[in-house]
Amino acid sequence: MAAINFKAAALLNEIRINKIAGHFGISHKFKWEESLRLNETALKDIIPETAGKAIYIFPFGSIVFINCEHNEIMDIIRYLGRIEKGLSSITALEYFDDYKIEIAPNEESAVNNDKLTASAEPGYQREIVSTVLAKSVALERLETDIDKLLDEIEEIVEYLQQGYLTVSDKKLARMSARILEFRLRTISYLMLLDKPEITWLNEEAEILFDNLSPFFELTDRCENIRLKSEMLMDITKVFTELAHAKRASRLEWAIIILIVIEIVLSLIAMIYQ
Repeated sequence: MAAINFKAAALLNEIRINKIAGHFGISHKFKWEESLRLNETALKDIIPETAGKAIYIFPFGSIVFINCEHNEIMDIIRYLGRIEKGLSSITALEYFDDYKIEIAPNEESAVNNDKLTASAEPGYQREIVSTVLAKSVALERLETDIDKLLDEIEEIVEYLQQGYLTVSDKKLARMSARILEFRLRTISYLMLLDKPEITWLNEEAEILFDNLSPFFELTDRCENIRLKSEMLMDITKVFTELAHAKRASRLEWAIIILIVIEIVLSLIAMIYQ
Protein backbone atom coordinates (compact mmCIF):
# COMPACT_ATOMS: atom_id res chain seq x y z
CA MET A 1 0.00 0.00 0.00
CA ALA A 2 1.51 3.32 -1.09
CA ALA A 3 0.86 6.49 0.88
CA ILE A 4 1.04 10.15 -0.10
CA ASN A 5 1.33 12.49 2.87
CA PHE A 6 0.10 16.10 2.86
CA LYS A 7 0.86 18.89 5.31
CA ALA A 8 -0.85 22.24 4.76
CA ALA A 9 0.23 25.41 6.55
CA ALA A 10 -1.31 28.89 6.57
CA LEU A 11 1.69 31.21 6.71
CA LEU A 12 0.63 34.67 5.51
CA ASN A 13 -2.46 36.65 4.56
CA GLU A 14 -1.27 36.69 0.97
CA ILE A 15 1.55 35.16 -1.08
CA ARG A 16 2.57 36.70 -4.39
CA ILE A 17 2.76 33.48 -6.37
CA ASN A 18 3.44 35.25 -9.66
CA LYS A 19 6.70 36.54 -8.20
CA ILE A 20 7.65 33.04 -7.03
CA ALA A 21 6.61 31.56 -10.38
CA GLY A 22 8.85 34.03 -12.20
CA HIS A 23 11.80 32.98 -10.05
CA PHE A 24 11.35 29.39 -11.23
CA GLY A 25 10.97 30.41 -14.87
CA ILE A 26 7.18 30.00 -15.01
CA SER A 27 5.65 32.72 -17.19
CA HIS A 28 1.97 31.89 -16.60
CA LYS A 29 0.06 34.70 -14.86
CA PHE A 30 -1.81 33.14 -11.98
CA LYS A 31 -5.24 34.30 -10.86
CA TRP A 32 -6.42 34.50 -7.24
CA GLU A 33 -8.15 31.11 -7.39
CA GLU A 34 -5.17 29.30 -8.94
CA SER A 35 -2.28 27.58 -7.20
CA LEU A 36 1.38 27.27 -8.15
CA ARG A 37 2.77 23.72 -8.17
CA LEU A 38 6.50 23.19 -7.76
CA ASN A 39 7.54 19.64 -8.66
CA GLU A 40 10.65 17.56 -8.03
CA THR A 41 12.68 19.47 -10.60
CA ALA A 42 11.89 22.86 -9.07
CA LEU A 43 12.74 21.60 -5.58
CA LYS A 44 16.07 19.98 -6.46
CA ASP A 45 18.08 23.09 -5.53
CA ILE A 46 16.23 23.52 -2.23
CA ILE A 47 16.22 20.08 -0.59
CA PRO A 48 18.62 17.16 -1.18
CA GLU A 49 16.04 14.43 -1.85
CA THR A 50 13.09 15.36 -4.06
CA ALA A 51 11.72 12.01 -5.29
CA GLY A 52 7.91 11.95 -4.95
CA LYS A 53 7.83 15.43 -3.38
CA ALA A 54 6.06 18.61 -4.47
CA ILE A 55 4.42 21.70 -3.04
CA TYR A 56 1.31 23.73 -3.90
CA ILE A 57 1.43 27.47 -3.15
CA PHE A 58 -1.84 29.39 -2.85
CA PRO A 59 -2.23 33.18 -3.13
CA PHE A 60 -4.33 33.33 0.06
CA GLY A 61 -1.25 32.49 2.13
CA SER A 62 -1.25 28.68 2.36
CA ILE A 63 1.36 26.18 1.20
CA VAL A 64 0.77 22.42 0.97
CA PHE A 65 3.82 20.14 1.22
CA ILE A 66 3.62 16.64 -0.25
CA ASN A 67 5.80 13.85 1.22
CA CYS A 68 8.06 16.41 2.93
CA GLU A 69 9.69 16.01 6.34
CA HIS A 70 9.57 18.88 8.84
CA ASN A 71 13.18 19.94 8.22
CA GLU A 72 12.53 19.94 4.46
CA ILE A 73 9.41 22.07 4.96
CA MET A 74 11.39 24.66 6.92
CA ASP A 75 14.18 24.63 4.30
CA ILE A 76 11.61 25.29 1.56
CA ILE A 77 10.01 28.13 3.54
CA ARG A 78 13.42 29.72 4.16
CA TYR A 79 14.27 29.49 0.47
CA LEU A 80 10.94 30.99 -0.61
CA GLY A 81 11.51 33.73 2.00
CA ARG A 82 14.26 35.09 -0.24
CA ILE A 83 11.62 35.70 -2.92
CA GLU A 84 8.53 36.48 -0.84
CA LYS A 85 9.90 38.53 2.06
CA GLY A 86 6.92 37.85 4.30
CA LEU A 87 7.93 34.19 4.52
CA SER A 88 11.41 35.05 5.81
CA SER A 89 10.01 35.65 9.32
CA ILE A 90 8.31 32.24 9.56
CA THR A 91 10.10 30.03 12.08
CA ALA A 92 7.28 27.63 13.02
CA LEU A 93 4.02 26.27 11.63
CA GLU A 94 1.25 27.82 13.72
CA TYR A 95 -1.76 26.88 11.57
CA PHE A 96 -1.41 23.50 9.89
CA ASP A 97 -3.23 20.26 9.09
CA ASP A 98 -2.33 16.82 7.76
CA TYR A 99 -3.98 14.43 5.34
CA LYS A 100 -3.09 11.24 3.52
CA ILE A 101 -3.91 9.42 0.29
CA GLU A 102 -3.54 5.65 0.49
CA ILE A 103 -3.34 3.73 -2.78
CA ALA A 104 -4.83 0.28 -2.22
CA PRO A 105 -5.59 -1.51 -5.53
CA ASN A 106 -7.75 -4.16 -3.83
CA GLU A 107 -9.87 -1.80 -1.75
CA GLU A 108 -12.84 0.38 -2.60
CA SER A 109 -12.36 4.12 -2.76
CA ALA A 110 -13.37 5.95 0.42
CA VAL A 111 -13.13 9.52 1.69
CA ASN A 112 -12.59 10.11 5.41
CA ASN A 113 -11.65 13.08 7.58
CA ASP A 114 -7.99 12.01 7.85
CA LYS A 115 -7.31 10.02 4.68
CA LEU A 116 -8.49 9.16 1.19
CA THR A 117 -8.33 5.55 0.12
CA ALA A 118 -8.18 4.94 -3.64
CA SER A 119 -7.54 1.95 -5.86
CA ALA A 120 -5.42 4.15 -8.15
CA GLU A 121 -4.20 7.70 -8.20
CA PRO A 122 -5.64 9.87 -10.99
CA GLY A 123 -3.78 13.10 -11.62
CA TYR A 124 -6.44 15.30 -10.01
CA GLN A 125 -6.42 13.83 -6.48
CA ARG A 126 -3.34 15.66 -5.23
CA GLU A 127 -4.61 19.02 -6.44
CA ILE A 128 -8.07 18.55 -4.90
CA VAL A 129 -6.72 17.38 -1.53
CA SER A 130 -4.16 20.21 -1.50
CA THR A 131 -6.82 22.80 -2.33
CA VAL A 132 -9.23 21.69 0.41
CA LEU A 133 -6.45 21.49 3.01
CA ALA A 134 -5.07 24.90 2.02
CA LYS A 135 -8.50 26.50 2.36
CA SER A 136 -9.11 24.84 5.72
CA VAL A 137 -5.90 26.13 7.34
CA ALA A 138 -6.46 29.60 5.84
CA LEU A 139 -9.89 29.65 7.49
CA GLU A 140 -8.31 28.57 10.80
CA ARG A 141 -6.00 31.59 10.63
CA LEU A 142 -8.98 33.87 9.93
CA GLU A 143 -10.98 32.34 12.77
CA THR A 144 -8.17 33.06 15.22
CA ASP A 145 -7.81 36.65 14.03
CA ILE A 146 -11.52 37.41 14.33
CA ASP A 147 -11.71 35.84 17.81
CA LYS A 148 -8.86 38.11 18.95
CA LEU A 149 -10.74 41.15 17.68
CA LEU A 150 -13.91 40.01 19.43
CA ASP A 151 -11.99 39.59 22.71
CA GLU A 152 -10.70 43.17 22.47
CA ILE A 153 -14.14 44.55 21.75
CA GLU A 154 -15.67 42.54 24.60
CA GLU A 155 -13.60 44.57 27.08
CA ILE A 156 -15.04 47.80 25.69
CA VAL A 157 -18.57 46.40 25.78
CA GLU A 158 -18.13 45.68 29.50
CA TYR A 159 -17.33 49.36 30.09
CA LEU A 160 -20.39 50.34 28.06
CA GLN A 161 -22.56 48.14 30.27
CA GLN A 162 -21.38 50.25 33.22
CA GLY A 163 -22.32 53.43 31.37
CA TYR A 164 -18.77 54.48 30.47
CA LEU A 165 -17.03 54.99 27.15
CA THR A 166 -13.37 55.24 28.12
CA VAL A 167 -11.87 54.44 24.73
CA SER A 168 -9.76 57.24 23.27
CA ASP A 169 -10.52 58.47 19.77
CA LYS A 170 -7.09 57.25 18.65
CA LYS A 171 -7.64 53.73 19.96
CA LEU A 172 -11.14 53.65 18.52
CA ALA A 173 -9.84 54.74 15.11
CA ARG A 174 -7.09 52.12 15.23
CA MET A 175 -9.53 49.37 16.15
CA SER A 176 -11.99 50.46 13.46
CA ALA A 177 -9.19 50.37 10.89
CA ARG A 178 -8.28 46.82 11.92
CA ILE A 179 -11.91 45.72 11.65
CA LEU A 180 -12.28 47.31 8.23
CA GLU A 181 -9.05 45.66 7.08
CA PHE A 182 -10.30 42.31 8.36
CA ARG A 183 -13.64 42.88 6.63
CA LEU A 184 -11.87 43.45 3.31
CA ARG A 185 -9.85 40.28 3.83
CA THR A 186 -13.03 38.37 4.64
CA ILE A 187 -14.69 39.49 1.41
CA SER A 188 -11.69 38.20 -0.52
CA TYR A 189 -11.56 34.97 1.44
CA LEU A 190 -15.18 34.20 0.63
CA MET A 191 -13.73 33.10 -2.70
CA LEU A 192 -12.38 30.14 -0.75
CA LEU A 193 -15.78 28.62 -1.44
CA ASP A 194 -15.09 28.66 -5.17
CA LYS A 195 -14.27 25.31 -6.70
CA PRO A 196 -10.86 24.86 -8.35
CA GLU A 197 -10.76 25.10 -12.11
CA ILE A 198 -10.09 21.39 -12.54
CA THR A 199 -13.57 20.58 -11.18
CA TRP A 200 -15.12 22.32 -14.19
CA LEU A 201 -13.09 20.14 -16.53
CA ASN A 202 -13.24 16.81 -14.71
CA GLU A 203 -16.47 15.45 -13.21
CA GLU A 204 -14.65 12.98 -10.95
CA ALA A 205 -12.54 15.82 -9.55
CA GLU A 206 -15.70 17.77 -8.78
CA ILE A 207 -17.21 14.76 -6.99
CA LEU A 208 -14.07 14.36 -4.88
CA PHE A 209 -14.06 18.06 -3.98
CA ASP A 210 -17.75 17.91 -2.99
CA ASN A 211 -17.16 14.78 -0.89
CA LEU A 212 -14.02 16.06 0.83
CA SER A 213 -15.08 19.65 1.61
CA PRO A 214 -17.80 18.77 4.18
CA PHE A 215 -15.22 17.00 6.38
CA PHE A 216 -13.49 20.37 6.81
CA GLU A 217 -16.79 22.33 7.04
CA LEU A 218 -15.57 24.94 4.55
CA THR A 219 -19.02 26.38 3.79
CA ASP A 220 -20.16 26.60 7.42
CA ARG A 221 -16.88 28.14 8.58
CA CYS A 222 -16.92 30.76 5.82
CA GLU A 223 -20.48 31.69 6.73
CA ASN A 224 -19.57 31.89 10.42
CA ILE A 225 -16.66 34.22 9.64
CA ARG A 226 -18.89 36.37 7.44
CA LEU A 227 -21.49 36.73 10.20
CA LYS A 228 -18.85 37.59 12.80
CA SER A 229 -17.28 40.20 10.52
CA GLU A 230 -20.69 41.81 9.99
CA MET A 231 -21.21 41.85 13.75
CA LEU A 232 -17.83 43.57 14.17
CA MET A 233 -18.88 46.22 11.65
CA ASP A 234 -22.14 46.81 13.54
CA ILE A 235 -20.25 47.18 16.84
CA THR A 236 -17.81 49.59 15.22
CA LYS A 237 -20.74 51.67 13.99
CA VAL A 238 -22.17 51.83 17.53
CA PHE A 239 -18.79 52.87 18.96
CA THR A 240 -18.44 55.59 16.33
CA GLU A 241 -21.93 56.96 16.99
CA LEU A 242 -21.27 57.00 20.76
CA ALA A 243 -17.96 58.77 20.26
CA HIS A 244 -19.61 61.37 18.04
CA ALA A 245 -22.41 61.85 20.58
CA LYS A 246 -19.83 62.28 23.35
CA ARG A 247 -17.92 64.91 21.38
CA ALA A 248 -21.17 66.70 20.50
CA SER A 249 -22.16 66.75 24.18
CA ARG A 250 -18.78 68.23 25.13
CA LEU A 251 -19.16 70.89 22.46
CA GLU A 252 -22.63 71.81 23.72
CA TRP A 253 -21.35 72.14 27.29
CA ALA A 254 -18.44 74.25 26.10
CA ILE A 255 -20.85 76.60 24.30
CA ILE A 256 -23.08 76.84 27.40
CA ILE A 257 -20.08 77.61 29.61
CA LEU A 258 -18.89 80.30 27.21
CA ILE A 259 -22.38 81.87 27.18
CA VAL A 260 -22.49 81.84 31.00
CA ILE A 261 -19.05 83.43 31.16
CA GLU A 262 -20.10 86.10 28.69
CA ILE A 263 -23.25 86.86 30.74
CA VAL A 264 -21.24 87.07 33.97
CA LEU A 265 -18.70 89.39 32.36
CA SER A 266 -21.52 91.55 31.04
CA LEU A 267 -23.11 91.77 34.51
CA ILE A 268 -19.79 92.67 36.07
CA ALA A 269 -19.24 95.35 33.47
CA MET A 270 -22.73 96.79 34.17
CA ILE A 271 -22.12 96.83 37.95
CA TYR A 272 -18.82 98.72 37.70
CA GLN A 273 -20.01 101.23 35.13
